[in-house]
Amino acid sequence: MKKIAILGSTGSIGTQTLDVVREHGDIEVIALACGGNIRLLEQQIREFHPKAVCVGDESHAKELRQNISDLQVRILSGMDGLIEISTLDEVEVLVTAIVGMMGIRPTIAAIKAGKDIALANKETLVTAGHIIMPLAKECGVSILPVDSEHSAIFQSLNGERQNKISRILLTASGGPFRGKTLEEMKNIQVEDALKHPNWSMGHKITIDSSTLVNKGLEVMEAKWLFGVELDQIQVVVHPQSVIHSAVEYEDGAVIAQLGTPDMRLPIQYALYYPNRRTLSGKRLNLFELGTLTFEKPDTKNFQGLALAYDAMKKGGNIPTAFNAANEKAVAMFLDRKISYLTIPEIIEAAMDNCKFMDHPNVEQILETEQEAYDFISSRW
Repeated sequence: MKKIAILGSTGSIGTQTLDVVREHGDIEVIALACGGNIRLLEQQIREFHPKAVCVGDESHAKELRQNISDLQVRILSGMDGLIEISTLDEVEVLVTAIVGMMGIRPTIAAIKAGKDIALANKETLVTAGHIIMPLAKECGVSILPVDSEHSAIFQSLNGERQNKISRILLTASGGPFRGKTLEEMKNIQVEDALKHPNWSMGHKITIDSSTLVNKGLEVMEAKWLFGVELDQIQVVVHPQSVIHSAVEYEDGAVIAQLGTPDMRLPIQYALYYPNRRTLSGKRLNLFELGTLTFEKPDTKNFQGLALAYDAMKKGGNIPTAFNAANEKAVAMFLDRKISYLTIPEIIEAAMDNCKFMDHPNVEQILETEQEAYDFISSRW
């Protein structure tokens, strides 16, 4: 029986991970972590009986201790708690579904402790890929991608690792505003941006998908995961979200992974790799689908993608400034403090303001994050 810990168990990826656990019954949940959704976490504890859980702060921990005083569960809090549950002896695979750069330290600690990583936290590689990937190699740890696109690339590379990659074709749905101009997006409201045409995701990633910032983060992540250059990653807008991504090899052959838009598939593949298991749900029917279409991304009206490429080309701590600025800007938009089109404006300004560091360590990465937050707070 495989034993896992889940960081971010009450979020979209976390709850779907537990759906996979529930469906098969041969994975033991050793530990869970969430920010502040105590009610859902309590339900998860009572169903899956983890040995330890972690919440965002001590006030939430106190509340949870009262709520589950009838159970024998260790309740931890904060960053120390995240690191502790990520490195528990029993844990074999750490599912990092936590949102934001707070996933970096627990991931590094888990790698050093010899845990395989089922990675759904983009920020870990976007900001610290130069640390994470060499460390994983040194420790003999597998980084198993959970994002549908990166899982598709990972699957398309199976049996082909000895062959040279020509290009990675990273697909994007285009989001709810595909085809719209800046003028047409001037008055977009939060509710509009949260209506993704294909995927059911958390609020932050849904906004990122609408701005194409999410695709920019995925480009950065793909560079580190698969050891390719930026100019080998081509974003392809594919509105049907059936081809989840593809790999073109030096002979021109293209191998792609197709399926319905169901995040449980890449989650399950990461948990059971290299084996496949039966998965309930709708199957892909090409006769019903009829047509697949492809477009070039619009980087003029959706500047987030262009800014991501720029951040990665500059390197160092600039991707951290990009990521931190986007996190802050999206939070402000969700709180209705800024307009939709202000998001890329804030990202670009934070990148321009960032003091460049070539090879930042974890402390410098977190300092860059805070500097970006402070800069934005002083301007908006």
